[in-house]
Parts: sequence; C-alpha cells; structure tokens
Amino acid sequence: MSNAPAPETIRTRLSRVDGQAGELVIGGYRLEDLAPQATFEEVVFLLWNDRLPNSAELVQLRGSLAEERALSPRARQGIEVAVERGVGPMDALRLAVETQVLDGPSEASETRESWWQQALRMVARMPLLVAAYARLRRGQEPADPPADLGHAAAYLYALQGSPADPEAIRALETYFNSVIDHGLNASTLAARVVASTHSDMIAAVAAALAALKGPLHGGAPGPALDMMREVERRQVASGRSLEAETEDYVRQTVAAGGRLMGFGHRIYKVRDPRADVLSRAAEQLAVDPQRADFLRRARAIEQVTLRVLEELKPGRNLRTNVEFYTAMLLECVGLPSDLFTPTFAVARVAGWTAHILEQRFEGRLIRPQEEYVGPSPRAWVPLEGR
Repeated sequence: MSNAPAPETIRTRLSRVDGQAGELVIGGYRLEDLAPQATFEEVVFLLWNDRLPNSAELVQLRGSLAEERALSPRARQGIEVAVERGVGPMDALRLAVETQVLDGPSEASETRESWWQQALRMVARMPLLVAAYARLRRGQEPADPPADLGHAAAYLYALQGSPADPEAIRALETYFNSVIDHGLNASTLAARVVASTHSDMIAAVAAALAALKGPLHGGAPGPALDMMREVERRQVASGRSLEAETEDYVRQTVAAGGRLMGFGHRIYKVRDPRADVLSRAAEQLAVDPQRADFLRRARAIEQVTLRVLEELKPGRNLRTNVEFYTAMLLECVGLPSDLFTPTFAVARVAGWTAHILEQRFEGRLIRPQEEYVGPSPRAWVPLEGR
C-alpha cells in the first residue's frame, strides 16, 4: 500500500473530463451537443448560472457584455508600450488585463453581484485587448465593434475592422464553446488557487494568463501549424508527395525524441472530443476552394501522422487533440498563429471567471499536502568543517 498522501479534491459543477471514454461535459451538456449549436453567450450564462438562459436573459447578457466592451485609455497605453518594445502577445495581454485595476477598485466587495460584475468586465474586454494589440502592431487604430454583434462576431470585427463572414463567425463561436472550460487544467487551477486566498478577480485572471503562456498548456496550436508548414516546405523542395514528406518528418521527429504538437493528450487516452467538434466546424467553414484545399492537406498530414505513430508507438493511442484542429480552424478564420493562444484566452476567460466565482463563494483555501522526498535527518556541520 502506498503511503503517498491523498490529493485534495476540488468539487465543481462546471465541467467533467473523462479521458478514458473521450468525453467532455460542460455544465451537464455533452460537448458535441452544446458547442456546435449554442451561442457563446448561452454557454457563458450556463457556467455562471448553472442553467441555460431564456430569451430575455440572453438579450440582457448580450447587452451587458456590449456595454462593458471598451478599451480603456490606460489599457491602450500599456498595449502601445508593449508593441513599441516588441513584447509578445501573451505578455501584452497580461499587462493589459492588469491595467484594469486602474479602472476601479481592485478588490470586489463581498457580494456575488460585485464579483459577477468583474467577471462580466473580464469576459467583455478580453477580445478588445487582444484585437487592439494586433491592430496597433500593424500600425492600425483599434476598431470598436457595433454593440449589436455577438461575442465572436465582435472579436472578429475588432481584429479586422469590418464585419466577418457568417461561416467564420459560426466556426469561431463553436471553437469558443469547445474550449470555454476543461476541468482543472493548469491555468484554471492557477486562477482557483488565487481566488481561494480571497484575492481579487483581476489577480486570479492574470495568474491564469501566466500559466497559459507556457507552451505545455496553451502554446501548442501554433507549433501544430508550424509542423504542417514545415512538411509543405519540404514537399516543395523535394517534389515528393505530401504523404511521403509527412511520414519522413514524423519518423525523424520521433527518432530525435521530439514532440508532435497536435497529437496525444495528457488526459485523453482516445480521440479528444474537442478535435471531433472542431474538425466538423472546419469542414463547414471550408466552403471556398482555398479553405477546402488547406483542410484537405491538413487531413492528409493528420492521417499519415496517426498511422506512423501507431506503428512507432503501438498501444499508446496518440490521437489527434484539440490543438491540431484549433490551428486548422483558426488559420481558416484568418488569424495569425501568434494570436492562437490569446484567442484561446478570449474564450477560456469565461471558464476561468466561473471557476473563480465558484471557488470564492463555495470553496476554501487550496492547500495541497506535499510529499517530502528529500533526505532526513541531516546532521548540521559548521562552516569550517564542510
């Protein structure tokens, strides 16, 4: 029998991840049923209220988000400095989030309403912060989306400065719904730990962003697209088929001990259900020849990669994960790859805030029991005797 201490359990109603069955449940709903059909605002309401909204409640939430959708002068100033100094998008986003402290009291009162208002502000402003960074970096002025746009449409408008096509909006909304929450991942746990100390909403969201910056958590979609581009570059240079170049790339990467981003998952031992949802969303988005050809090539690379991985690592079940089809979908939507992780944050901040609210009002201080594995006891030796 192991003497290892039992880990502290965090109870949540927000999502359930079953890696053995390949299932993700959000607020009681199967991801496959919820993500392709719901609006993002409906899922946000579900996480915050433990039920789906009626028509009047949905209109009210959309209006409240639109009212809070503003780029403050201090946030803009921080982003301008970040762009001027060449700061990356995740660091710029964290800096911009932390400037929200200057727009009001950093600590909410003890009421749920006060904390909910901070959550609303975080969800509403995150897309504008990311989009302002992207546009200022291109030498463009930030764009204010019309108030009647939904969250996904407003984000694309803020990025592009013009309305996006309906297919891109629906694809992005499905993506937002698919990644809005996913159990106690690193960034969500970071947010809950900070919230459990009774710190404030902004501090907890900033902690989540700091965790998300790490490539083992939020940075995989970009490298997944880089893999595809590298395979295509080799194909152009060699004149061989895409399939042959993919097989060589996979074999070389595995032999060198490298990682194939977009394949395999710490939790899922079968196919990541989010990958299935995003694969279908990408297919519906690929209505024009250019997107359709891109998706065809992505699927060819995916199939060869899965076949070679099964040969080289039999029994490991290294299946396609959410990062692979995130990269393909966001590329088709038209986002640059270095905005993939910030775009993930635009969606996941709703899940973070739901966890923060749950932890703040229903949880207790998170203090896991450690297991000491160092030598003991040690005899003290004076400095002259060492």
